[in-house]
Amino acid sequence: MTQPVSAIPRSERIARWILAISFVLLVVVLAGTFIKVPYAVEKPGPVTDTLGALDDGTDLVRVKGTKSYPTDGALYFTTVRVLGGPERHINVWEWVAGHLDGDSRVLPEEEVFPADTTDEEVREMNTAQMQGAQKNSIAVGLRSTGVKVPQVNLVATIAEDLPADGRLALEDEVLEVDGERTAHVADIVSAISDRKPGDSVRLTVERKGREREVEMKTTDLGGGRAGIGIALEPKYDYPYEVRIDAGDVGGPSAGMMFALAVHDRITPGPLTGGQQIAGTGTIDDAGTVGPIGGIQQKLVGAKAGGAQWFLAPESNCDEVVGHVPDGLRVAAVGDFDEATETVEAIADGETGDLQTCEQAVARAS
Repeated sequence: MTQPVSAIPRSERIARWILAISFVLLVVVLAGTFIKVPYAVEKPGPVTDTLGALDDGTDLVRVKGTKSYPTDGALYFTTVRVLGGPERHINVWEWVAGHLDGDSRVLPEEEVFPADTTDEEVREMNTAQMQGAQKNSIAVGLRSTGVKVPQVNLVATIAEDLPADGRLALEDEVLEVDGERTAHVADIVSAISDRKPGDSVRLTVERKGREREVEMKTTDLGGGRAGIGIALEPKYDYPYEVRIDAGDVGGPSAGMMFALAVHDRITPGPLTGGQQIAGTGTIDDAGTVGPIGGIQQKLVGAKAGGAQWFLAPESNCDEVVGHVPDGLRVAAVGDFDEATETVEAIADGETGDLQTCEQAVARAS
């Protein structure tokens, strides 16, 4: 009579199951860590007070050559922290965490970073945008107090195989569009784009001390927008020195808040009335406040940083409605004059008539 085969002890079976499950979990964890996905995660970043001081005690906004004044309160510029990049793709777990975090946003990389760029090129682009924002904000802030800031508008880049290629030259100063004098880059862009693609445009430019007229046909730059394939850069002649030190932060979105800080530094009395005010928005040489990315994350960062009010570009208001953290109040602004008047109203406690994003969206619809 044969003997039955002994069964595997229960404790050994459990141990084997635990080992197998642990192995599977290890594989999953490692796969999620090392598998990269073409997405980026935007998270709330820190705020920085443009009226504050750097680690060495010097003011973030410094004015030399004219009288400046002490101030109070805060004018925070807000930031977004981005995980990912052209050379540093996020892994699966970061992608999952981004979706689970209600304060974060997960986006395809191409919506965050220009195509075919390196991390270094992105850093250089962000630095250039920050420098341009600072130059515009200084000019706008000074002009808001009645100071004269002359400027010339120069051709900074020319795209290949578009109408301006071979017709204009780098450093050409654009004086007129269709015989009309243009004071700002914004005026030139608006005058050129205010026509149908294929229509002619005539520019008067100064090159090496001589004026000349150049006529060409516009083309469709996308979405039916007429253009000639140039980028323009204002060159300012400031009457005195203003320095802005934003540290390692890049991009153009702090322009409005820098301009407010410059205005505050060269006018008597605290513009904010001691209030803690945050905001975001690009600013051009004509003082128009433009849209930015990641505004929902900036709202969260502003609240976490202690702000009571937030200045939002009108053009971002559709992203703001329904996403304002409890305890934070938002006012919509379209240009620098509105931004200044809004801060003054907050300082005076007269906020009943300030434009909300709900009102801005309703008016635009």
